[in-house]
Amino acid sequence: MRIVEKIKEEIQKVIIGHDELIEGMIVALLSDGHILVQGVPGVAKTTAVKSLANVMNLQFKRVQFTPDLLPSDITGNEILDIKNNEFKLKKGPIFTSLLLADEINRAGAKVQSALLEAMAENQVTIGEHTIKLEKPFMVLATSNPVEQDGTYELPEASLDRFMLKLKVQYNTIDEEFDIINRVVKKDFEEVSAIINKSDIETIKNEIANIHIDDELIKYITKLIFATREPHNYGLDDIAKYIEFGASPRGSINLFKTSKTYAYLQNSQFVTPYHITKMAYMVLRHRIRLSYEATIDEIDTDDIIKKIIKAVPTP
Repeated sequence: MRIVEKIKEEIQKVIIGHDELIEGMIVALLSDGHILVQGVPGVAKTTAVKSLANVMNLQFKRVQFTPDLLPSDITGNEILDIKNNEFKLKKGPIFTSLLLADEINRAGAKVQSALLEAMAENQVTIGEHTIKLEKPFMVLATSNPVEQDGTYELPEASLDRFMLKLKVQYNTIDEEFDIINRVVKKDFEEVSAIINKSDIETIKNEIANIHIDDELIKYITKLIFATREPHNYGLDDIAKYIEFGASPRGSINLFKTSKTYAYLQNSQFVTPYHITKMAYMVLRHRIRLSYEATIDEIDTDDIIKKIIKAVPTP
């Protein structure tokens, strides 16, 4: 059994269903990206991240975002050591491998922006000190789509920092039946560490060698441009629903994640299937919808589906 299949199998010891969440976490971690997860409470988001950390033998920390949270609560600060009459750095929870930013939209813009430097530059600035974060480093931020009172919508610049946006729905009735049975019987297995940081770097090097044809790179570019210039791709019917399309980060991240997903599927090269599979996760938070889309109950997944159908496959 390949190592990535073992990783998924270990996580599935404690997570029932939620295949997109499991695959998305693995893809983002191996692609040096970050994840925004949208889902109702109680669907095992925290358990999933902790399980991934345990399987990969990585450090995990969780921060509950609240309106009174300060940037220094995440990054850390300088503390005066009275005995030695000098300032010492106290590192915050951001100094970890996997950081769960729970309900990120409950904190204000200053706190949200405290994550941006770490996500974009892989470093943290505290006072006059700039400290590099160890790799791998991944932020998994959650947002609750149900309760909107007392929340702060993430600006586009912040959203664009996330490689993927995952939607976590309720389990199916059969899956929930299985969950109840396992809870009653206390039948959830322990997750074992099966790889380490060195193994992760080896996997990343193998992903770098996955072949992607130039025609497929052009296909990725066309998908991105169709979100910006829908009229040029025969998408006049959805043009009114798009305020603006995906940024160049969308192109780069779709390229990276397609190669990683091909690796997860035990393929030596990228196919159009791998690209379209990742397109939803990569683009759904990068397309700004218009008011007309809200009125007509159109979401970004609907837009992406139409774009994939309209853009010719190589």
